[in-house]
Amino acid sequence: MTREQFFAKWEREAEVLRRRGALVNGAVLCEDLLSDVAALLSNESERLLSLGEAAKASGYSADHLGRLIRSGTIPNAGRPNAPRLRYGDLPRKPSQVAKRGPQPYHPDTDARTLLSRQRGERHG
Repeated sequence: MTREQFFAKWEREAEVLRRRGALVNGAVLCEDLLSDVAALLSNESERLLSLGEAAKASGYSADHLGRLIRSGTIPNAGRPNAPRLRYGDLPRKPSQVAKRGPQPYHPDTDARTLLSRQRGERHG
């Protein structure tokens, strides 16, 4: 099931229920919805990507992904000179913000930064 099929189906379902003023069994509705979400996710994980597409999706460079394929770390779902990656096999680069978390405020650091700016020093 594709995203388009998923949304089209559930938009039709909602319209039918709305038109009929239906009272439904919530558990059955949730089971149907979850079944379709599982089918959608399964389909998306099987989608084949070029190195460029995989780089955008994973956060890693195409060169790095190519090295991972050549080393056998991740499987090549394409041909030797035309690699493809399954979306479900992609490594995900952790977000730098999520890794560090929020940083506490330090007035001493703030004062040193302000002083160095006033002196014309550069920090990067």
